[in-house]
Amino acid sequence: MRYAMIMAGGSGTRLWPMSRDGQPKQLIDFIHQPDGSRASLLKLAADRLEGLVPQNRQYICTGARYTDQILESLTSFTKDRILGEPQPRDTVNAVAFAAAVFSKEDPDAVFSVLTADQLIEPADVFNQSMDLGYKLVEEDSSRLVTFGIKPDHPATGYGYIEQGKAIEGTEGQAFEVSRFVEKPPLEKAEAYLASGRYDWNAGMFVFHAKTFLDLYRRYMPTNAEHIDALIDAWGTPKQQQVLDDIYPRLEKTSVDFGIMEPANSAKDVTIVGVKMDITWLDVGSWPSYAETIKPDADDNRTVGINLASHDSKGNIVIGEGASDKDHTIALVGCDDLIIVRTDRATLVIPKDRAQDIKKLHQELQAELK
Repeated sequence: MRYAMIMAGGSGTRLWPMSRDGQPKQLIDFIHQPDGSRASLLKLAADRLEGLVPQNRQYICTGARYTDQILESLTSFTKDRILGEPQPRDTVNAVAFAAAVFSKEDPDAVFSVLTADQLIEPADVFNQSMDLGYKLVEEDSSRLVTFGIKPDHPATGYGYIEQGKAIEGTEGQAFEVSRFVEKPPLEKAEAYLASGRYDWNAGMFVFHAKTFLDLYRRYMPTNAEHIDALIDAWGTPKQQQVLDDIYPRLEKTSVDFGIMEPANSAKDVTIVGVKMDITWLDVGSWPSYAETIKPDADDNRTVGINLASHDSKGNIVIGEGASDKDHTIALVGCDDLIIVRTDRATLVIPKDRAQDIKKLHQELQAELK
């Protein structure tokens, strides 16, 4: 049977002050919809599953402390479909946690791993690509499917996958992955773009649960011992006790480093890439979020607050709540600033230093929660 797991464990420190310790970015209703409403990234990710996987086999893996917030905001989910991590241990362990649960319920489970960080359009193309990914694994459980986004600029902040041999019967939509490349320097990214043989690594996957767990045992044997203990305990009165005990012991790493890259040289599995011809925006910082906002004549992007400006260009000005609609930010002679106002804090920072918000958060973590 088909299952889906949305990873929603990110802290979103580069989107402070809206994203905070108690309310990470995936739970903030800050994506403005055509009808005037606002939605969270997690809700949009869940909505994309409609028609792809039955509702009762849709799961979310997140920090355990966010369970109640998710159940309140996404009423279609039930507590048994929230995989609450006692603490974050990176993506490979979130996927192993899901694989353990799914394999216990269904020895032939095939599941997708999705993210709650991106805006993806159009939804029907996304669903078609995901459906192909499921079918490829259902046909051959030794396949590990990842998804490639056609690059439109030489991004240095994304990983890349190189296209290899085409998969028969997919009309050019799927290929064997020759190799993974992590966040290349600009000159290499430019060469990848020019070659037409490289896609951005979307960070989404489809796996057969048993195959993933077998590889997890091969490449991360110590972690696998702990996850195997969880499999034995899942569905018993000891389930939570074992989860709380084993999770802090898991070595942290990503799915790509822990499983996909070492498996790419294995003889008994095949890494398959599926092309996803979509608009893909990773909402991980205020400049990327600003791409969702229509600019004015001076390239200022404003949402949730009033802006009065004179001789000011290229600014990002954002308000958090309903009260901000009666608040005005006035700028004179200001260019290329990010200004974010919430009830608890106001951020002012040059756009070209947006990445330094993460450093600020690390230095002043207690004060910024």
